[in-house]
Amino acid sequence: MLEENCRKIQFEGHRKRLRERFVKSGLEAFHDYEVLELLLTYAIPRRDVKPVAKRLLAHFKSLASVFDAPRESLEKIEGVGLQAAILISLIPQLFERYTFDRQKYKKVLSSARETWEYMRPKVDKSFESLWIIALNSQNQVLAVEMIHKGTVNKTMVIPRLIVESAIKHKATSIILVHNHPSGNAFPSKADYQITSLLKHLLETLDIRLLDHIIITGSSYYSFSETGELS
Repeated sequence: MLEENCRKIQFEGHRKRLRERFVKSGLEAFHDYEVLELLLTYAIPRRDVKPVAKRLLAHFKSLASVFDAPRESLEKIEGVGLQAAILISLIPQLFERYTFDRQKYKKVLSSARETWEYMRPKVDKSFESLWIIALNSQNQVLAVEMIHKGTVNKTMVIPRLIVESAIKHKATSIILVHNHPSGNAFPSKADYQITSLLKHLLETLDIRLLDHIIITGSSYYSFSETGELS
């Protein structure tokens, strides 16, 4: 009895530590078996689930194959049971529903004015900043990221950061946005230079520069509307 209680305390402590690791840093540092182990703690109470997680990986060979396995096949693995099999089977279907729902409600930007109205609340007017809006093939917003805080005349540095951001977000096109705290939206010589450089650089990567928009609190300038990106 004492030995059984000691084991119970040990694996309950292990479960707690797994959850604390996830809360602190997500799944980044988890091994595949630990991902399954964490998941199984919510379906299999009062038991050490590490051996079950390892048996699943040994049988199905990969984490993805575990999640893709039929529920009936999961139940055949020692220690899994119906509740755990249902939970594992739920994960890929839940992810599909989540992805579909996110895609359905993504913001679509179809004009320079719409982009200006979308970005105006996000941009601090007190300093100049450069932003990238990453878009998919339907012009849906994948991400909005501030690339640089300060000026936009560092042509040797900023193009690299923009390209890295576009690739990171898997963009098929981007819109470049920056503000002029002076209130004058007309482009500078540096603005023309960086726009031309980026257009050609992105084309080599099959990423389209849809627009470069300079915004102020009351107006904007669009390189696309003026025909300078055609």
